[in-house]
Amino acid sequence: MRMLFLDLDTLRPDHLGCYGYHRNTSPNIDRIAAEGLRFENYHCSDAPCLPSRAALTTGMFGYHNGAVNHGGTNADLRHFGPERGFRDPILMNNLWNRIRQAGFHMSSISTFSERHSSYWFDAGFNEIYNIGKGGGESAEEVWPIIESWLDRNAAADNWFLHVNLWDPHTPYRVPEEYGNPFADSPIPAWLTEEVLTRHQQHPGPHGILETGMYTDQLARHYPRQPGAARTMEELKTLLDGYDVGIHYADWHVGRILERLDALGVLEDTIIIVTSDHGENQGELGIYAEHGTADQITTRIPMIIRWPGMTQGVDRGLHYSLDLLPTLAEIWEQEAAPHWDGRSYAATLRDGTDTGREYLVLSQNAHVCQRSVRWDHYIYIRTLHDGYHLFPDEMLFDLEADPHETEYLAEARPDLCGRAARWLLDWETRMRRTARHVEDPMSRILLEGGPYHARGELPAWAERLERTGRAEAAAELRRRHPGEFRGR
Repeated sequence: MRMLFLDLDTLRPDHLGCYGYHRNTSPNIDRIAAEGLRFENYHCSDAPCLPSRAALTTGMFGYHNGAVNHGGTNADLRHFGPERGFRDPILMNNLWNRIRQAGFHMSSISTFSERHSSYWFDAGFNEIYNIGKGGGESAEEVWPIIESWLDRNAAADNWFLHVNLWDPHTPYRVPEEYGNPFADSPIPAWLTEEVLTRHQQHPGPHGILETGMYTDQLARHYPRQPGAARTMEELKTLLDGYDVGIHYADWHVGRILERLDALGVLEDTIIIVTSDHGENQGELGIYAEHGTADQITTRIPMIIRWPGMTQGVDRGLHYSLDLLPTLAEIWEQEAAPHWDGRSYAATLRDGTDTGREYLVLSQNAHVCQRSVRWDHYIYIRTLHDGYHLFPDEMLFDLEADPHETEYLAEARPDLCGRAARWLLDWETRMRRTARHVEDPMSRILLEGGPYHARGELPAWAERLERTGRAEAAAELRRRHPGEFRGR
């Protein structure tokens, strides 16, 4: 048995052809989806990059594993505590170690662990290839390592290869000589000139006037990502930059498939295609970023092509942390007591619906938010707005409004109440089952807020005043008075 795990960073599913996108961004991923099972409603429990992969590999919510931020105390997994033996049971029972225990030789081609100083991510791999650019690399720099590994190992049996490509991640870095396959293709129809004008008044970082988070100044060697978009042409450049990144990663996926085919092992290789999070491109006024607990940031693709297993589409609600208990069940391994995931092995075997009634989703690196996703709704509760001036409660009907433009919280208190009850029940359950009493979101707020917002507000408010958004600056000063002390 062979397994290929394609970990394509920042890949929002609705920008893939197999998920219904109007642009041909992903012919090779689409081919995998046509031969496997595509999950329609799959989410990372904790966004963005570091928290998502912590949940994936440990099988635990960030509330339990502790790694929910990009800096500060909660950028690391919690210590297991006095019950820890010679080896940490969380790492010994993580995703990679459980696959290894099933008899696989484990290899990873990734810079993730070094990028975030998250070396727990490597636990379980026999070999790791790190080109040393911390997620700043482009796929053509990774390809020689992939190619060499496949030529040396693909014909063998019982291997697992994790390939991590970063090309859809900001800043959009595909080499200019690759061209633009979407030069003549329109951007999504909901992004009109009226929307662009309205978004130019957005008060938060990574808006359309500051795609570099707090700045409109990006390095000249990233021409595919303009620092700001004041015209529809510039907006198209930004959207094209993201979609070309997807297309470029997909082209390299095609190269991998071709090499496996040439070596005679493609047909019986298990292939998993997924991501750590999505990418807002206008939703909530945010561009080129994955900084909330909304549908766009937390929804990720999951495609599993497993010879002999089910093909088609599953519409149940699942977390990425459900993969670990799923594989354990398939290989008849005992579940670890600390796992939060729920197996969907029956879905893979025969299409049985194993979806959840609702999901609770979190973001603590750019904002402090928790959301509840159920039916065709998402309810978002904000404790720190990351300077976006979000209301405390947001509710969206994703069926009627997939781009989250119509705020429904005031009109539907009944739905907000239901979701708030689910959220409270989940938080109570997390607290009762945690080895540590403290909610990691509380620690983050005590330490000054989400990492990407810490210390930024005074300078940000001044920028808003210089760029015609003084009213927003005044509201931020009112909402976050403690962050202006001493100035």
